Amino acid sequence: MEAGTKMQSPEKETRPELSTMSVQSVPTSPLRSTDEKAIPLIGFGTAEYPFGASRDTLKETIIEAIKLGYRHFDTAAIYQSEQPLGEAISDALRLGLIKSRDELFITSKLWCSDAHHDLVLPALHKTLKNLKLEYVDLYLIHWPLSLKPVKHDFPFKKEDMVPMDIKSVWEAMEECHDIGLTKSIGVSNFSCKKLETLLSGARIPPAVNQVEMSPLWQQKKLRKFCEEKGIVVEAYSPLGAKGTVWGTNQVMECDVLKEIAQAKGKSVAQVCLRWAYEQGVCVIVKSFNKERMKQNLDIFDWRLSDDELLKISQLPQCKGYPALDFVSDDGPFKSVQEFWDGEI
Repeated sequence: MEAGTKMQSPEKETRPELSTMSVQSVPTSPLRSTDEKAIPLIGFGTAEYPFGASRDTLKETIIEAIKLGYRHFDTAAIYQSEQPLGEAISDALRLGLIKSRDELFITSKLWCSDAHHDLVLPALHKTLKNLKLEYVDLYLIHWPLSLKPVKHDFPFKKEDMVPMDIKSVWEAMEECHDIGLTKSIGVSNFSCKKLETLLSGARIPPAVNQVEMSPLWQQKKLRKFCEEKGIVVEAYSPLGAKGTVWGTNQVMECDVLKEIAQAKGKSVAQVCLRWAYEQGVCVIVKSFNKERMKQNLDIFDWRLSDDELLKISQLPQCKGYPALDFVSDDGPFKSVQEFWDGEI
């Protein structure tokens, strides 16, 4: 990895070297599948449910994040945060907070109702118009399922769910990469089995798989598979998404994590983020509180001990969001087990 940081999982003998950079600089990792610019290993999430709830204040929050040192921003068509992010980027350039758009790493996602071959390119064009950008750095398929081509809604009508033609949708994603509208392409919420299906016919392999991951849902099997295939894992909900309709407070209330945090003089959130960083994954953090935004960047000049990593590795596992919204007796996936291919 770049920035003098060798990322290894704690099961291996070699531990990550500490970064010598300033607190406001974030280590990066190359995206092996496309050889494009490296991805900062902390991303700033812009989703808040109900989607669009913080639209009026989000631009100023993102500008503050840029001032603090965030350079990787994660959005999606369904989040209703693309336009405020685009406005914040324009303002950051005008204010001289960044010299070039190229200093930023921007990710967006294809919503399920656009997950059809002929709708992918128009959807990305709309995303770029919202962002006021000529390209995104990373474009992801948001979920491994398609919806009938209706307006963007979440929750959506279960009768609108249809199987995704992953081969044709991925071909359209590859076309978006070929013409330069996105530097890299990837997926989100894909199991090992679904990744195998995609890889079997892909001309360009996915650079990233963004999935739920926290100390209470460590995704060991999926991370091993992605490492073998050269796919970077991005962790969303690394703190359990407390406060959302699908989230849980189990991560933040975990006694083991609290004990480690107290011993370190850190917050539980910082322990969770440092743990994820030491697993070699990219972490998407989401707080619109300035002090917590600062704390979420303060994870690079200290490390967890082998004993602390062992304790975390032994925590009971429980997925926060089982994706019940995507399951229906009449839909492509009849059960949660089927949706996740037993990886739950």
